[in-house]
Amino acid sequence: MHGPASPGWLLVALCAATGAYCLLRMRSGIEAQRRAAGGEALMGFGMAAMAVPATVFTPPAWAWPLYAAVFGAAALRALWSARDSAHHLHHLVGTAAMVYMAVAMAASPGGHHHGGAGVPAVTGLLLVYFTGYVLLSGARLVPVAVAAAGSGPAGWGDRPELARACRLSMGIAMVTMLLGL
Repeated sequence: MHGPASPGWLLVALCAATGAYCLLRMRSGIEAQRRAAGGEALMGFGMAAMAVPATVFTPPAWAWPLYAAVFGAAALRALWSARDSAHHLHHLVGTAAMVYMAVAMAASPGGHHHGGAGVPAVTGLLLVYFTGYVLLSGARLVPVAVAAAGSGPAGWGDRPELARACRLSMGIAMVTMLLGL
């Protein structure tokens, strides 16, 4: 990211913490939650790596095509999974946005975030999508109904309000990264 290092490090911390929580969610007893959490963990850690301030570390030239390949494969997996759940369409848009940012970074001089990297129309569409997603997710982040009495406490991997907060924080991070592109 271009600019002061402090916001960049805050974004790295947010995305890494989100990725770590998503790894914890992979211990869920529900298979669909485990699969979704795996994709979200990949997004969280990938966004954390992309958000490292350029003043601290400049990735080698081969890193951006590698990011594009990894997230391209994740996009194909999300496309395949979308036939079972519409939630995976959001994963598809997120992974496609990561591919787009990696390609834009590879094409920019020196591989740094420079205002104007990428195609403004595509960046604008992604910004509109993720801003809408953040607003909708924030509105949905109201207390979820408590589990029925006698069902026992939910494990850390099965708490829907934490999963929603995780997705909200990744959406906010995506908006921030797109604004810095």
